[in-house]
Amino acid sequence: MAIASVNPATGEVVEEFVEMGEAEIEARIGRADAVFRGHRGDSYDSRARFMRRVAELLDAERDEVAAVMTGEMGKTLVAARAEVAKCARLCRFYAERAAGFLADEPADAEAVGARRAYLRYEPLGPVLAVMPWNFPLWQAMRFAAPALMAGNTGLLKHASNVPRTALYMGELFTRAGFPEGAFQTLLIGSKSVERVLSDPRVVAATLTGSEGAGRSIAAIAGRELKKTVLELGGSDPFLVLPSADVEAAARTATTARTQNNGQSCIAAKRFIVHADVYDAFAEAFTANMAALRVGDPTAEDTDVGPLAQEQGLRDVTEQVEDARAKGARIRCGGERPAGPGWYYPPTVVADLTPDMRMYTEEVFGPVAGLYRVADLDEAIDLANATAFGLGANAWTTDEDEQARCIAELAAGAVFVNGMVTSHPELPFGGIKSSGYGRELAALGIREFCNAKTVWVGGG
Repeated sequence: MAIASVNPATGEVVEEFVEMGEAEIEARIGRADAVFRGHRGDSYDSRARFMRRVAELLDAERDEVAAVMTGEMGKTLVAARAEVAKCARLCRFYAERAAGFLADEPADAEAVGARRAYLRYEPLGPVLAVMPWNFPLWQAMRFAAPALMAGNTGLLKHASNVPRTALYMGELFTRAGFPEGAFQTLLIGSKSVERVLSDPRVVAATLTGSEGAGRSIAAIAGRELKKTVLELGGSDPFLVLPSADVEAAARTATTARTQNNGQSCIAAKRFIVHADVYDAFAEAFTANMAALRVGDPTAEDTDVGPLAQEQGLRDVTEQVEDARAKGARIRCGGERPAGPGWYYPPTVVADLTPDMRMYTEEVFGPVAGLYRVADLDEAIDLANATAFGLGANAWTTDEDEQARCIAELAAGAVFVNGMVTSHPELPFGGIKSSGYGRELAALGIREFCNAKTVWVGGG
């Protein structure tokens, strides 16, 4: 298949790459296995030293790496620089915390008739990471940093439209001091994933991507009895209730919907607003969305760049047109601008009904669905009326309403009076069709470890 870096702002091919053949795939899996066996007992101190060096390289090369990401998938340079900086912070976080997260955990030895009893965390081996293009550095790094600090090795199958970012990551860890082969990029297409995951030396897999891709990986891993962590799509609700600061909610909603040009699994997508504040929120939110500057992602004053892929542009356009044809109101946007590139404007769509695609599908672009509800019960019911369960936003200063939203919203994360985002310090992941398992924090580094029970008797 074609592996190419294509500039979404122009549609022009920047660079093409040859897909790795069987011999190269075999060599890289073998190298990952050999490095794991030879270095699984290395100290956390040595790994932490290398991981801090990764952070230093990211800091030093931030502008260069950001330009590569912008050129490959269209995020603004401002956002790309922030992504690189966030990755550096993640590396330092795990360099400092890994030893504590994976320290032996004592159990009640007396209760189990032992002299000593404890839980020990051990690495599993080579792990395959199948990663998406929307946060091409961050998504891969939030697997790589904890996996390597735990003593695993990584094989990265990145999205085929971000090969230059993938190759950068494939060299980064070796440059920082990790053994050659500890983390490697596989320039392969999706058809080769099954061959890699079926290899007995590859012990587990993690995927961030579509629901369909997650089902495929889970099916292969299930047949092979291998551990998986899946972070899939999202159609996050953004509830605005009468006690909310409506202007603050509208400002945050604009960022929440258009971050990364609207291409984020945890972007708020369905804006569910109580009737008492609907008109005020809708007016402010629509004005904010309409005021965003769409254009060249390399320009410092651009708010929204192009969508990453031409197919993505077609998908978003078709979803909006489906809603329009069935009676939805387009409050702003909704018309693709003339000229080259895969641009779509910030768009607000109201009066959505269940027969419209936007009502049930994830919209992966800067398009917001706006819903009016009568009360909190209706808001929670509508928020949960989706196959997805990644994140949820709730805006209310009423403590009882906050408690209900926290308890009743079906999601892997609930953010109250703030925008759903990921932090190294907090576990990240979803439920339902948004996947399973967790990344980040202590849970993330333990996902690809053997939690070994140890019982030691007397004598």
